[in-house]
Amino acid sequence: MEPPQAAAATPSFRTRTGLALRRRHNWEQLVKFCVVGVSGYAVNLLVYYLLLDHAHLHYALAATGSFLVAVTNNYTWNRLWTFRHQRGHFGYQGLRFLIVSVTVYLANLALLSVLIAAGVGEIVSQAAAIVLVTPLNFLGNKLWSFRGKR
Repeated sequence: MEPPQAAAATPSFRTRTGLALRRRHNWEQLVKFCVVGVSGYAVNLLVYYLLLDHAHLHYALAATGSFLVAVTNNYTWNRLWTFRHQRGHFGYQGLRFLIVSVTVYLANLALLSVLIAAGVGEIVSQAAAIVLVTPLNFLGNKLWSFRGKR
């Protein structure tokens, strides 16, 4: 069992969260992440539309293709701009980014399928699903893909 003073020295989740929310740098990163996200959002929807309506792919395959193009766009810009001071090894960060992105993509695909099954249009469903998974995406990338050295 740990001595009482060791437990008191470790800040609680609530304390750490409060401190993180008061740091301007975190808010600036969130804004940059959202700007990159808007570009990725536009790329994703454009490629999704082209694959869906012009290549006549199934919505799940079109979503996968658009995801691959958008994730490449987002990794490049987040690495070069949003988290430029937290750059690590290109391959390791890229792999972490891809793992977070695939996890978020699976959540996106689940939401997309539910929305389409509920009768919402395919383009509107994809647009809504992307927005709904954005917080998970930011947290995964901030806290794991591009986390600072410990």
